[in-house]
Amino acid sequence: MDGAIKRIERAVGAYVATRYRNVVEVGIGRNTTAAETIAAAGVRVRAVDIRLVEAGPIPCFRDDVFSPEPSIYRGVDLVYAVRPGVEMVPPLIALARRCDCDLLVYHLGDEVYLGGGERIPVDGIVLHRYHRAGSSEEG
Repeated sequence: MDGAIKRIERAVGAYVATRYRNVVEVGIGRNTTAAETIAAAGVRVRAVDIRLVEAGPIPCFRDDVFSPEPSIYRGVDLVYAVRPGVEMVPPLIALARRCDCDLLVYHLGDEVYLGGGERIPVDGIVLHRYHRAGSSEEG
């Protein structure tokens, strides 16, 4: 199981690393594989979680997506989350709108929010883009 999780995280990281330059992972927890993959490609990445966590070489901040600290997200072109609770998606969409950045989510199993946003197949997984920079609509 751990190998499958790492493969998913690496696929997310590789996709993000080839398309974005300044990103924040929301809800990193103890799984830093996606963020480390992104950082290794030279992309600026930082992470947030509801609890203060040690994310190795990835700068990590304590933040609550339901009441986010704007300075953490200033200048980002992507906010992303890997397996967030579906209740986190509406505040993530609101955050992406405020930052005028893309929002990508990799959901656990078949869990999606409303229509699921724009589906993006990537290396055997599906990412969901719920907001696109420059758009007033959800994905």
